[in-house]
Amino acid sequence: MTSFALGPALLFCPADRPERFGKAFERADAVILDLEDAVAPASKAAARGALIESELDPARVIVRVNPPGTDDFAADLATLSQTDYRRIMVAKSESPKRLGKIDRRFAVVALCETAKGVAQADRIAALDNVEALMWGAEDLVASLGGTSSRKPNGRYRDIARYARARVLLAAGSRHKAAIDAVHLDIDDVKRLAIEAADAAASGFAATACIHPGQVAVIRDAYRPDARSLTWARDVLAAADGERGVFTFDGRMVDEPVLRHARAVLKRAGA
Repeated sequence: MTSFALGPALLFCPADRPERFGKAFERADAVILDLEDAVAPASKAAARGALIESELDPARVIVRVNPPGTDDFAADLATLSQTDYRRIMVAKSESPKRLGKIDRRFAVVALCETAKGVAQADRIAALDNVEALMWGAEDLVASLGGTSSRKPNGRYRDIARYARARVLLAAGSRHKAAIDAVHLDIDDVKRLAIEAADAAASGFAATACIHPGQVAVIRDAYRPDARSLTWARDVLAAADGERGVFTFDGRMVDEPVLRHARAVLKRAGA
């Protein structure tokens, strides 16, 4: 099983805003210092300097680097070699060959956020240096020539839902963690809560976010309620005296159901 144990709330922070590093680190389960889209080209050098000077605990830091094959990617890795940060999120991951050649000092979170990246998710998840996969909706739709990942009612369009499921399945098939995409509408707390709860129930290890105010919503969504905890403990206790399939509270219980119960207790512990 993957060693990725960060989550459930991963907070993006622009790498050229070092005055925000500490607050982001304190509020979230892990911080994603972003050298890619959150930083204008003219500010990338300053952002790399801020990373070198920062003093966050590397165990709870992910650095989003620019896409492989670009000059910025090479500069990002050269910068990180001067720090203790060793977990990178690779933007626009598309080529398993290029990802596989990344210096093995770095653990890779592959961000599958283009049509090609989603199509290659299975092969990317199979790489030894990849410990987690994340998907992204906006770049995906842009790569297809579309204009919006969501319908007017706020729900994802079918193509985004497909990509989300594809990345989750690819990660799970290789026992890697899957990270759900950010919710861009900061004020839409209700939709964020619904999607984070669905992510937890579906098997995502974490949900990324873009604002400190979203952290508590995500944590609450991933945290099992009292009724679920009671059920999980009781059904696992009942299983101790059973052999194979049995009935509990009028419901058939077999090994998949017991694994659901163990997952509930694991989330509660996190």
